[in-house]
Amino acid sequence: MNKGEETRARLVGAARELVEAKGYHGTGLNEVLAVAGAPRGSLYHHFPGGKDQLIGEALTTAGQEVDALLAELTASAVTVGRLVHALLEALAERMVAADYAKGCPVATVALEVAGSGGSLRELCGDIYAGWQQVLVHALEEAGHEPAEDLAATVLALIEGALLLARAARSRVPIERTGRRIDVLLGS
Repeated sequence: MNKGEETRARLVGAARELVEAKGYHGTGLNEVLAVAGAPRGSLYHHFPGGKDQLIGEALTTAGQEVDALLAELTASAVTVGRLVHALLEALAERMVAADYAKGCPVATVALEVAGSGGSLRELCGDIYAGWQQVLVHALEEAGHEPAEDLAATVLALIEGALLLARAARSRVPIERTGRRIDVLLGS
């Protein structure tokens, strides 16, 4: 990786860390530059589309990390219930490690841009749709029908549990949701 690529990666990483904890509106470009240790000119050089382009790439990176986690869990999980529990636990551990400052890596921005017609709202929707499709496939493989409805419900339960856990600064909502998912999946 050359120096320009390293700078670009640091900017995306800094944006990702900040936006997940503080949201789109709470993340300033000066703060991203400070965290990344990058000069102002590099921001506009690497992201001529400005803040939306930078945040979009940070969200894409976060989405890809969860995609990789889902692929790993899907390959190793014996049942769809274990897959969902492993995903919920991985996200919970990440949240606790961040002292409840982070939950789902997309949710904070998704909530802020939900009322807009912009590219970030579409990107958040696409990321969620990809995760949901993985769940649809796992549920179909396990014989659950209608898998689309069940996958949407499971993803909504996971997202809601993470939000409630962050607000309460407690794992209890996650544990309760895990038990209800067991019932829902017949585990």
